[in-house]
Amino acid sequence: MPGMLRLALLLMLAALPARAGAVPDCVVLLHGLARSDASLLVMEEALRASDYRVVNSDYDSSSGTVRELADAALPRAIARCGLSPRIHFVTHSMGAILLRDWMPRNDLPRLGRTVMMAPPNHGSEIVDVLGEVAAFEWINGPAGLEMATDGLPAQLGPVWPGVGVIAGTRSLSPVFSTILPGPDDGKVSVASTRVEGMDDHIALPVTHTFMMNQPLVIGQVLAFLRTGTFDPDLTLTDVVEEFLGEETDGG
Repeated sequence: MPGMLRLALLLMLAALPARAGAVPDCVVLLHGLARSDASLLVMEEALRASDYRVVNSDYDSSSGTVRELADAALPRAIARCGLSPRIHFVTHSMGAILLRDWMPRNDLPRLGRTVMMAPPNHGSEIVDVLGEVAAFEWINGPAGLEMATDGLPAQLGPVWPGVGVIAGTRSLSPVFSTILPGPDDGKVSVASTRVEGMDDHIALPVTHTFMMNQPLVIGQVLAFLRTGTFDPDLTLTDVVEEFLGEETDGG
């Protein structure tokens, strides 16, 4: 079902006509651990349909430490934003940690807003357990090991103004959920997604793996990029109507 929903959304969004106008704001997308830019294609098309220029950054998450990955991926992605007046970020999972490591060390005058989806801002107990297995580093690389609860996330400071966080509360892995404290998305606890300095936080009934393809998540990302807050009253109908242009008042 997640794959079918993702395909349906992608086809619907890709069919929407492009809208001409002034130079649009840019959104840089950063995927998570053991994923690729393909995992954010639906989000990319939704943002394009909403008049953003989108840079869907791809990087090999197993090829280095978080700092090495951030220093390689972020300058290249930001350069592709060209003359966009503001540069926003939408991250999934470990992508947020790349951004949190890079941001305090660099100046970005055109910085807009940031939405972090399922960020392990305090690490993940899953890495605490599985990181002891030799195959874990072989599959996930040095950056994966840094996602332990006593790893790099614990060393990072507060986030910058204009950050919103989306957490998931549904799990595809009952086994992993027994390791995580409290509500979780199967990989990261809701508590771990919170971070000092964030402007807003919302928890939605979505899973870690597929949340970026869920219409409600896409709708909340757009709401935060536009207003700086999430919309707790947003419904699936609202999201569908935005993209299909349907009328609700009978007119």
